[in-house]
Amino acid sequence: MVKPPDDPIKIMLADSNPLVLSAMSAYFERDRRFSLVATTATAEGFLGTVMRVPVQVGVIDWNLPVLGGARLLEVLREHERAPRLVVYADEKSDAHRGAMGAGAAGFVARNGPVESLLDTCIAVAAGKMVFPFLDVRELQQDPIHALSRRERAMLEALSKGLTNRELSKELGISINTVKFHLSNLFEKLSVRNRAQAIAFYYSSRLPAERAAKERDKS
Repeated sequence: MVKPPDDPIKIMLADSNPLVLSAMSAYFERDRRFSLVATTATAEGFLGTVMRVPVQVGVIDWNLPVLGGARLLEVLREHERAPRLVVYADEKSDAHRGAMGAGAAGFVARNGPVESLLDTCIAVAAGKMVFPFLDVRELQQDPIHALSRRERAMLEALSKGLTNRELSKELGISINTVKFHLSNLFEKLSVRNRAQAIAFYYSSRLPAERAAKERDKS
């Protein structure tokens, strides 16, 4: 059991469902272990607040508009003072796998007891990772999880059939850097050439993720 904090944990909530957001707010406001900083219904609202106001833990909806939970986690990884995030979602959505892969600190199923959400936030604030049972070996077996953000971008650009010079222009990096990233990319995907890398791309879930992002922008 994690020791309760000496000072209230500064927390922010983000959920697109107003009823869920209202219910969560009521629980956290009644619990003296927490100090509710703000609530929002969008990822943009969450980002705008945590970039200005100190927040230790954020509880987010995995399908938070407009960016979505995965993209929000990716953006926050670039900021040293970003809060640790707990994804609060339907367990059947398989969001717990995505949350762990994207770098969340915890996951809580919506159909679980509220006490589980509160306890998870306390544990996460103390530096712990809290997830339901998950076979990490399955994540490790998927080469996608071994790719850096730059390598993912490289793979997506490569799928367009771009040459090294075109990749250099597309990604804003030198040709030598393109060659370096391609070498690492081929090694992580266990492929030998561009054609095999492109085949891997279209057999993975990356095109679906990209299509979802394009739909969100439209």
